[in-house]
Amino acid sequence: MAIFSKSNVPQFSVDVYQNEYLPEGAGEVNAVVTVTATGGGTIGTAVSAPHLYSPGQGPSAAVAVMVDCSGSMDYPPTKMRNARDATAAAIDTLRDGVHFAVIGGTHVAKEVYPGGGSLAVADATTRAQAKQALRSLSAGGGTAIGTWLKLADRLLSSADVAIRHGILLTDGRNEHESPQDLKAALDACAGRFTCDARGVGTDWEVKEVTGIASALLGTADIVADPAGLAADFTQMMETAMGKEVADVSLRLWTPVGTTVRFVKQVAPTVENLTGRRTEAGPRAGDYPLGSWGDESRDYHVCVEVPPANIGQEMLAARISLVIPQPDGSVQNLGAQGLVRAVWTDDMVASTSISPQVAHYTGQAELAQVIQQGLDLRKSGDMDGATAKLGRAVQLASASGNADTAKLLAKVVDVVDAATGTVRLKAKVEEADEMTLETRSTKTVRVKK
Repeated sequence: MAIFSKSNVPQFSVDVYQNEYLPEGAGEVNAVVTVTATGGGTIGTAVSAPHLYSPGQGPSAAVAVMVDCSGSMDYPPTKMRNARDATAAAIDTLRDGVHFAVIGGTHVAKEVYPGGGSLAVADATTRAQAKQALRSLSAGGGTAIGTWLKLADRLLSSADVAIRHGILLTDGRNEHESPQDLKAALDACAGRFTCDARGVGTDWEVKEVTGIASALLGTADIVADPAGLAADFTQMMETAMGKEVADVSLRLWTPVGTTVRFVKQVAPTVENLTGRRTEAGPRAGDYPLGSWGDESRDYHVCVEVPPANIGQEMLAARISLVIPQPDGSVQNLGAQGLVRAVWTDDMVASTSISPQVAHYTGQAELAQVIQQGLDLRKSGDMDGATAKLGRAVQLASASGNADTAKLLAKVVDVVDAATGTVRLKAKVEEADEMTLETRSTKTVRVKK
């Protein structure tokens, strides 16, 4: 384990869990990498940009809250009221000195507060003004989420801050722009700010909301009952206020002849990072990990190495953590982990699977079979859906993922969890199905 420590900087550590032993002729190396950040104060880019930090207040930050104001937010009318109350609760949770704005989203994006293309700075006065401005929010118009994100990006980039974060609430489908327009907006915003996305009620598209959070390295969830919005917004904002370092990347160096098969986040949620690699010099690539507070996450790294003879060993990959700087240089966070390959004729050593790798391989499959099962159910293939969701029940039970098991039990009747024997329920509440789909990528940590 390597640890990075400096006064007022979080300690980042990297732990690697793997079975390094391979049989003769084998070349696939798997490792689970645990990245942990602890003990933050004034953090992260502070080392290279001290002006971005307020003494005793944590890093400087800017937050944009995007509230759906399309016509459907009036059905029922409590939805709009709950959204206003939730945004007010989020504003109350802002730390003094944090830059913020509220955006009203329809088929166009409107600055609700402070207006004039700028951000307000949180204090007692601006919080009160913002909550007063929320009273003007009313429902009417369509939905074009890409325009909301582009306005959020413009506002957030106007502040010289360390952390930029968005919170997005929608209750409907993105019907007033093309999927290509939304994708273009997400591509333009990726790496510029992180964003948590929430769907309220049951008339929105799960893959749209989870896709927004995935592209912008945030969280996605359903708030089926609008009455739960205030608690959810408060908790989201508290988490955002706890972020201390932005734009961390996992740097993966591999030797000549080695191929990176994949890099996936596997806890707290499954997120495939393989396609997000940016080259970082000879045989090295960076994978974006987003913003960090005091927390720990797990990543599954798989590389293909050239097969070797019994008794040989090699370094299969070197993992480090960096923060890219505007001038093209990087700040190295000092934590490092090594992935090794050792060829042996000891059958017991070479055939045992690391418990961490086995666990997260199962969790990634669990997320996949839930998605496949729900898609098959929607398309009318009930036998296929039963098989996939039965496998999901089996995996959830075996890995101790009790939360996912509970959600599955609302969609299928479980006959035998151990064998994955289930029956599809004849009637499923839409909110239950959407909750299962939205939370399908949430994982449980491996039991140490």
